[in-house]
Amino acid sequence: MNGQSPQRWLGLAMLFALPGLAAAQSGAAAQGVVEQIRVYGPSLAGNLEGDDPTRDVYVYLPPSYAADTARRYPVVYFLNGYTATAERYVDMLALPAAGDAAVAAGGGEMIIVVPDAYTLYSGSMYSNSPTIGDWESFIAEDLVEHIDANYRTIPDRGSRGLSGHSMGGYGTLRIGMKRPGVFGALYAMSSCCLMNRAPSREAVEAQIAERGDAPAPEGGFANALSAQAAAWAPNPERAPRYFDWPYEDGEALPLVQAKWIANSPLVMVDQYYSNLLQYDAIAIDIGNEDPLLDNNVQLDAALDRLGIEHTFELYVGDHGNRVRARFRADVLPFFSDHLRTP
Repeated sequence: MNGQSPQRWLGLAMLFALPGLAAAQSGAAAQGVVEQIRVYGPSLAGNLEGDDPTRDVYVYLPPSYAADTARRYPVVYFLNGYTATAERYVDMLALPAAGDAAVAAGGGEMIIVVPDAYTLYSGSMYSNSPTIGDWESFIAEDLVEHIDANYRTIPDRGSRGLSGHSMGGYGTLRIGMKRPGVFGALYAMSSCCLMNRAPSREAVEAQIAERGDAPAPEGGFANALSAQAAAWAPNPERAPRYFDWPYEDGEALPLVQAKWIANSPLVMVDQYYSNLLQYDAIAIDIGNEDPLLDNNVQLDAALDRLGIEHTFELYVGDHGNRVRARFRADVLPFFSDHLRTP
């Protein structure tokens, strides 16, 4: 759906496979590879936004996967951030090199799955609505079932981790709160959208005056208000956008405004504290110069208040400049320590 040709995908698949191929030919140590696949999501079928329910997914297979055909592996599902595709995050995370480096440093081997959540309005928010489809079920059911059926996974919650950055951190917390029976460990990086408030009347009116209900042709953050409305304030009767703005004819709509707040993890956390208690491990991190810092600190405090064991790390950095380094040095070792192996 992102305008990339099958030929380009083929070229990418060949490029990602080259390290393993070169290693096999030279007799060097085995290396991991990244495969690009397509996964159909029944949970996304019929979404009013018209997004393709068959999603691009990247799968990192660790160095021993091809040769050790009797071995099964834990799986980490990593959720991409807003405005970016899974392809962009594969590059940002430096896969397959980051996975191989973590193994070389003594970490356990694992499969890493990166599904593409880019949509008409530049991101799904990993939420549920008739407008965007049921992204929670796509991640926790459709995708997990497909990966378990087609790869040598350990099909147990204790061997599955969920992680993500920014919008993906939000998705990690949102889905994690609701699906403790699917995942055993969570790592949320620089999470956005922890406390959501409806956009101002001026912002809504400016966007409508600029382009009506159409997506921004340049994509990106110009679509952010529409993405949130499609995810959190759907209205199947409001074609062609299929969502409600929090103002109509200049008047506030309190019910619609409340829907933004209701989709905030800082509001949700008390409802799902018993689910969060079931996790083997939970980690949250945030840069000291990240504009999302305050809400992440509030989430840390909320988890402390509820007695939910977790780690919280404040590091030197902003919203995006340490993602690659921290994925390799912190996220992968975290899952190596906390995901179960046979």
